[in-house]
Amino acid sequence: MVGANDATTGQTIIAFVTLKLGLELGPEHAEVLRAHVVEKIGAIARPKVIIFTDDLPKTGSGKIMRRLLRDVAEGRDLGDTTTLADPAVVAELRRRASSGAAEQ
Repeated sequence: MVGANDATTGQTIIAFVTLKLGLELGPEHAEVLRAHVVEKIGAIARPKVIIFTDDLPKTGSGKIMRRLLRDVAEGRDLGDTTTLADPAVVAELRRRASSGAAEQ
């Protein structure tokens, strides 16, 4: 989860979600996830946008690059991506984020 600018509320939550191996993505997953967040954390933490992805941008050591996730969420220039283990992951995230299908 990362924060992103929002015209209505000032900040909103964007969730990047990778399903466990073997699970198929269904239309109910986003609502189940939102309900779980509300139950465990509270309504204030409910993600506005959920982007389902096969992988996240990671360094060679496996550390998730949250800066890149924030940049993708806000549609900003990504800057330096030379330390990424797989640069294609970010391209796919940008495609999914810009498709608009993730917002529900």
